[in-house]
Amino acid sequence: MAKVQVLGTGCAKCGYLLKNAQVAANERQAGDVVEKLDDMLQVHEFNPSALPALAIDGKVVTVGTLPSPSEIRQLIEQSQEVEE
Repeated sequence: MAKVQVLGTGCAKCGYLLKNAQVAANERQAGDVVEKLDDMLQVHEFNPSALPALAIDGKVVTVGTLPSPSEIRQLIEQSQEVEE
């Protein structure tokens, strides 16, 4: 199970990234949690170089891009492999 966080300001790109993250989590059927962080104080704690950003288990994995659901699924799976 992974914690996937979409970091952004609430713009259209952030919404698109959130949808893709939710699709990726649903496809994995591993109980992944997806949440949107748009409180800039919380976002700043991650120190992303651009927005929107995607964090998995507290680590920023993409910035300023809009990965597809399959790309996000791969990122989640890679982060899970590192933890094992």
